[in-house]
Amino acid sequence: MKSEQDTFAPLPLEFYDQPTLQLAPALLGCLLIKETPEGSASGIIVETEAYKGPVDQAAHSFKNRRTKRTEVMFGDSGYAYTYVMHTHCLVNVVSGGNDVPEAILIRAVEPYSGLPLIRSRRPKIKKERELTNGPGKLCKALGITMEDYGHLLTQPPLWIASGPENVPFITETGPRIGIDNAGEARFYPWRFWIKDNPFVSK
Repeated sequence: MKSEQDTFAPLPLEFYDQPTLQLAPALLGCLLIKETPEGSASGIIVETEAYKGPVDQAAHSFKNRRTKRTEVMFGDSGYAYTYVMHTHCLVNVVSGGNDVPEAILIRAVEPYSGLPLIRSRRPKIKKERELTNGPGKLCKALGITMEDYGHLLTQPPLWIASGPENVPFITETGPRIGIDNAGEARFYPWRFWIKDNPFVSK
């Protein structure tokens, strides 16, 4: 039986060497894939948010804050940074390069494969768009957990591949969401999303 990895090969590590504000929109249209003992599920990335570490008051690593939680951001790009907020796990792509603690939050995906498994993990959800239209929702739907912290995103069980189709789309940008206490940083237009995609969070 073919696995998701056989069908969708991981993007090369060099892909993550782009500057954070270029990598964040470049992730749109890519496929986020997670394999679990229950099966695999994937979603097309339709919304991201960039966090530029030391200079970004909204980032966990603002002013180079180095803690057990942020440690992975101080390493190489292309690793998963997961954390829990309000009991929900969120997943980020580490960017910026070694000793530059930046990251990109995967904010929403459009379900692509493993829909029965996704639905079984979100049994109370009636509207399909609400299965994965938020960072906590998509992690629960795909089976991404804190165990994925520090995982290299070029190999199973969690990886990012090129999108399934070369369908053109328009990228929109605007302020990030839910960071009202971040001073001027709350106005930075560092949120990127696919225009008119119904799975975008807001």
